[in-house]
Amino acid sequence: MTPHVTSLDHLVLTVAEVEVTIGFYVGLLGMTADRFTPADGSTRWALSFGVQKINLHQAGAEFEPKAGAVMPGSADLCFLSDTPLEEWQAHLAAKGVKLEDGPVQRTGATGPITSIYLRDPDGNLLEISNRA
Repeated sequence: MTPHVTSLDHLVLTVAEVEVTIGFYVGLLGMTADRFTPADGSTRWALSFGVQKINLHQAGAEFEPKAGAVMPGSADLCFLSDTPLEEWQAHLAAKGVKLEDGPVQRTGATGPITSIYLRDPDGNLLEISNRA
């Protein structure tokens, strides 16, 4: 039998300013900022939501091992939400956040989704989606 993976535990974003990123994701998307200390004794930050997390690496001071071509603004992430997109649009507008696109129909990992798109402070493309 061929081994296989079952889920995504975390991903890493390399960012220009960790504090600015935390403020954006916590204040706008409702994530939780968690400081943690791995086995090497360093202090690191993660953004938690659901049973997933996004570990943050400061550009120029990334933790090893790291991706081969790290750079702020190179990610394209899709987040699922039970909150209707109309509420998201009103929330984002109230915060002065410009939408890049949407609502538009897309295909997610498990089927149809409807999505809106925005950018974080580093220029990463963020997709907020409702399952159709």
